[in-house]
Amino acid sequence: MAFKVPSQPGETSERACAPWRLRGVVFAAGAGTLSTEIAASRLLAPYFGNSTVVWANIIGLILVYLSLGYWLGGKLADRAPRPALLGAIVLVAAAFIAATPFAARPILDAALRGFDSISVGVVIGSFVAALALFAVPVTLLGAVSPFAIRLALTDVERSGATAGSLYALSTVGSIIGTFVSALVAIQAFGTQRTMIGTAALLAGCSVLLIGRRAVPATIAALGLLIVPPGAVKASSGLLFEKESPYQYISVVQWDDGTRVLQLNEGVAYHSMWRRGFVLTGQYWDLFAMLPPLLGHSARNMLVIGNAGGTIARMYGLFYPGVAIDGVEIDPTVTEAGRRFLGLGDNPRLHVYTADGRPFLERTHKRYDLIVVDAYRQPYVPFYLATREFFELARRHLRPGGILALNVAKVPGDDRLTRAVDTTLLAAFPQVWRWPALRFNDMVMALDRPVQRSILLRRASNVRGRLRLLVPTFRHDLVGARRVGRVLTDDRAPVEWLTDRMLLEQIARGQGLDEGALPTEP
Repeated sequence: MAFKVPSQPGETSERACAPWRLRGVVFAAGAGTLSTEIAASRLLAPYFGNSTVVWANIIGLILVYLSLGYWLGGKLADRAPRPALLGAIVLVAAAFIAATPFAARPILDAALRGFDSISVGVVIGSFVAALALFAVPVTLLGAVSPFAIRLALTDVERSGATAGSLYALSTVGSIIGTFVSALVAIQAFGTQRTMIGTAALLAGCSVLLIGRRAVPATIAALGLLIVPPGAVKASSGLLFEKESPYQYISVVQWDDGTRVLQLNEGVAYHSMWRRGFVLTGQYWDLFAMLPPLLGHSARNMLVIGNAGGTIARMYGLFYPGVAIDGVEIDPTVTEAGRRFLGLGDNPRLHVYTADGRPFLERTHKRYDLIVVDAYRQPYVPFYLATREFFELARRHLRPGGILALNVAKVPGDDRLTRAVDTTLLAAFPQVWRWPALRFNDMVMALDRPVQRSILLRRASNVRGRLRLLVPTFRHDLVGARRVGRVLTDDRAPVEWLTDRMLLEQIARGQGLDEGALPTEP
């Protein structure tokens, strides 16, 4: 690539470059790299989630691209140490970043169709292709620092100080790019405009090296900010969607009027609302069996993972005397629940915006029932599935209380449930499993052992349509056993277990439909 020696006022010589210009470009490249990485995670989350596995892929490939960029930047700088070439590298990176949110949409839509059809080839291929979109810009940004060092070196005796100061400046830019994009830009303007803004910043900084020729590109990047983002993940019946600091959230209405809350990739529903009904036919209904199992009237209950309030809405009808503390980490989920999912229908529900485990650490309250429904199906936050957490939960139960959890599984593979069973038995004297659905087990840990016959007798005391659940409870309730290793805060490979479970299910060509419980006579 050849460039004419600038001769106009304000442009930079091909053989010399003011140090402050190089510093500005290096700083912007560092900020742009991490802003792009954060945006990449947000762009992929609605389709692939934000599990540790997804983050490992994003970070790993970004590091691969940066490594390639360091090598490439050094080679180019030695062959053609010209400021204009470095400016062109930054400008091309800006162009790719600006185009990425638009180019990614058809690839991510293909990923969504892959999930719907359980085509593992489409899913994996789309995931790789989406990450490949970041290969060119991140590689080019990686080339900036070694190239700038080559341009800045005027005295070999100070080469170490020069290199160190420029890499430090790049790292400071990366820090600022991380926090500004994650905490400010994405929340205020969205992922698309954050990426376009990053591109405009980089294009503007390229002006420092190639002068006025980069101004039209900068203006064009800024012009893209007026393009409306549209729906993040367009789907039929979309009532609400928003990117919160934690996740992508949507509420979708089906043809029959049922509304469901979906998070990130939407593999499972996290709340459900049916007009005129509180029973859903899904795993939330199982939790309605808990109060009779106590053998006495339940006074209060804690729900970790309140989401849209489906459990509380159900309890408002069947157990109106139970006071409920609902803990939900994401206030945007609570907002969606109030607007679309009947979260405010139970006046005895009090919602706390907090993470479940820190909430338990801080509170001194004790409960008759604790329900853990914070497992982002199909993934389990590891710190809510360890012996230390279960011991903490037991300390907040009243004597004879019950801790109940919803745990994902697939037909023929209950490794995750067995791991949770084993860990619960390290903290509780007795654990029961109720495998009522194809993809869900309800696991109950009792503070005091109770014979199975007594639990079955107590279950028969439920009223109304809840009696439809009694036959499956009687037939399927089994005692849990200790099998394998106890999960701890130090070692809890729950995502590894879940990924194996899902991939084997998909490889067998089987779907992920959950099945349903009876809700009508």
